[in-house]
Amino acid sequence: MDGATGGAATDRNGMFTLSVDAGTRTLLISYIGYQTATETVTVIAGQTTTANVALEATGIRGSEVVVSASRRAEKLTNAPATISVVNAKAIAELPSFNVAELLGRQKGLDYVRSGVLGIGVNARGFNSAFNPKNLQINDNRFSSLIATGLPLGALSTTVKEDIERIEVILGPSSALYGPNAHNGLINTITKDPRTSEGTTVAIGAGNQNVLTGRLRHAMKLNDKFAFKISGEYTQGTEFDFVDTVYSGAAAYPEYLLDRDFNSLRGEAQLYYSLNETSTIIAGYGGSNSNNIGNTNAGRNQIRDWQVHWFQGRFVSPRFFANLYYTMSSTDSTYAMNRRTVNYWSHITAGATEAVAREKSLATQAAFGLEFPRGALFQDKSNRLNGEVQYNNSLGKIADFIVGAQYQRDVAGSNNTYLLDKNGDIEIAQIGGYLQLERKFGNRLRAVVAARADNHDLYGFNFIPKGALVYTTDNSALRLTYGEGIAAPTILNLEANIFGGLLLGNSPGFTVREFDMTTGAVTDEYTVEKLKVEKIKTIELGYKAQIGKKVYLDANVYYNMSENFLSPSINIGTDRGALVDHDNNPATPNIQQYRGYVIQRGEEDIANFIGVVPMPDGNRGADLVLSYVNFVQVNTYGFDLGLNVDLAKGLTGTLNYSYFGYDIDTDDPKNDGNRDGKVNESDLPLNTPEHKIGLGLTYNKGGFFATAFGRWVAEYDFFSGINVAAKTNEALIYGGMPVIENKRVGTSFNNGPLGGFFNLDLGVGYTFAKRYTVSAQVVNILNQEVREFVASPAIKPLYSVEFKVNLPGIKRG
Repeated sequence: MDGATGGAATDRNGMFTLSVDAGTRTLLISYIGYQTATETVTVIAGQTTTANVALEATGIRGSEVVVSASRRAEKLTNAPATISVVNAKAIAELPSFNVAELLGRQKGLDYVRSGVLGIGVNARGFNSAFNPKNLQINDNRFSSLIATGLPLGALSTTVKEDIERIEVILGPSSALYGPNAHNGLINTITKDPRTSEGTTVAIGAGNQNVLTGRLRHAMKLNDKFAFKISGEYTQGTEFDFVDTVYSGAAAYPEYLLDRDFNSLRGEAQLYYSLNETSTIIAGYGGSNSNNIGNTNAGRNQIRDWQVHWFQGRFVSPRFFANLYYTMSSTDSTYAMNRRTVNYWSHITAGATEAVAREKSLATQAAFGLEFPRGALFQDKSNRLNGEVQYNNSLGKIADFIVGAQYQRDVAGSNNTYLLDKNGDIEIAQIGGYLQLERKFGNRLRAVVAARADNHDLYGFNFIPKGALVYTTDNSALRLTYGEGIAAPTILNLEANIFGGLLLGNSPGFTVREFDMTTGAVTDEYTVEKLKVEKIKTIELGYKAQIGKKVYLDANVYYNMSENFLSPSINIGTDRGALVDHDNNPATPNIQQYRGYVIQRGEEDIANFIGVVPMPDGNRGADLVLSYVNFVQVNTYGFDLGLNVDLAKGLTGTLNYSYFGYDIDTDDPKNDGNRDGKVNESDLPLNTPEHKIGLGLTYNKGGFFATAFGRWVAEYDFFSGINVAAKTNEALIYGGMPVIENKRVGTSFNNGPLGGFFNLDLGVGYTFAKRYTVSAQVVNILNQEVREFVASPAIKPLYSVEFKVNLPGIKRG
């Protein structure tokens, strides 16, 4: 309200008190998911003025209220970041168990689907088959695995019917959310049981044998206590796709591939109201999942992977405290390509089917040097997180938010995928942040934030952020500068996958290179140990609600990345022209210069991996995957979102994104694979240059319908052993030229991703205010939609759902 020194938050019944000077004042009332209302009131000195205002749900995005950009409630138009919202209505009307499908309709996100179940998102470039750079949060809780940093995705414990909204921020958010809010942030916020009482039951079915059942119940017991519970069981079968596994010159189908998936998940939370504005929340969530997962080193058969968490929160207008403990475990997950190679190695050696099957999962400890590369993945990891935050106003000087966070990761794999044979790997970090916001008149405000972090391995890091926002009644022009960091994950540092085929790079490596035609040593060099990746972003953005029918959000950005963390690459790589090194036409040609990894840190590489003879008579490893830092990579782009109210009940959406990059091709430090030149295999952008989204949403009475189409430009994708790229015989990857529909290195290249237009249609009807019937078709045009490496093309997916919403019990 004008004339007030600050705002006021309502209690859960919508009541509030605000002190202002006498006179005629304009009251602004906003709530998440509703259109901001204005009310003019006349305040008489010494008297109390009552104002009753009803808010209306909004279909225009600029009117919504969000919390992720500044960690406080603010109108979407005024937020100092590029942010979009998936609201409760869109979630409720989606005829699918997989709420992540809605992220494909948000501007600026790279959305990829690897099958019926698997969905991944990335922002502003450098996607990979193992991407931890986009931070995901559920109810102030990191939603990621401990050792890998990967988003939980299909392992999540949250049920769709309990989600209030999802807020998506593009660009670095590390200043307020900590390391690894690097490319952006996806913040999922669930419903408050005190304002969402009732019972929801949903059942659904679809092709690929999909069956899903979901339940949510919320109840307010009295003025102090309320609770909610939710649960889901979903099952189905992935598309008929078998990846090719290579061992030497031989090619095999994945052994014992199980395409069936299922998941059991649920959450429970208890709310205790200390008073009208302060609440204590205690919660638990758990899941058990079986599915197929993609990685940089091939596909994993995920078996009985469990995630559990316990959380306690204190929430009040000024003070917030959060403590939670996350656990991750699996005993029987395995790498399909490694199990396949192990199986056929035993068969070739004369083992029976039963023996080969048993030993195909062998670990190094169980079978020694016979076949040292085990396929089994075991995980017993946990994470402890704590946070405290306080906000207040210094009158007309500034509003501020101050907070501190602590995180301790403990990762254990029983030496199956980490170098933890001497005990669990433990890493802790602590950080503090401060944000100041100052208004200059009624239009201009400045936001300044900074974070200081101390990491057990990487020491001190300082992360600043700043924004200038000029607002009118319905628009905002902003200039922002932000920095972000991505600390290498435990897997990046201490991986030990397939008995040393992929090794973490915490100490660095030594590589010796030979001329394979003469046997002479040509070079010996060091691959430096990993450093923290840093990004600096300058962004200019404009948001405007034009009348009551149009919302525009546009931005242009420039990123400067230092010590860019690569996907896994072969650090013992080859270079030069292909030569017949042994004068034997029956053996394949190799590149003239071959690098052999001889040390990890100060230790002989033979301590980690099976070694082969080198031309000088010593022994080294000619294939070791690991992670490296590039020196400097600059990227830039443009995002546009347009939301238009076309007619009563009919809304149109247009999204467009452009992405480009610049790298110094003359800097040898950017030559990640040491082949003597800097090219796209060194810097895997893995991002389309252009993306367009077009959507129509109709909602009137009880009927609703949605049509959304995505066009994605064709692009190449390189990640670990995975290749999906157009033919470029001059480009050598994994020791082979890149050719479509042929083997490249140790994977099969099906050609580039993208180059498709995908159209999804959904329709539904709600009757008697309680019952909803809905249906959806993904890829209704049956296009060739290839979105990810080592994955099938996405064929049409049909789904139907029936949902019952029973209101809460009214108490007298």
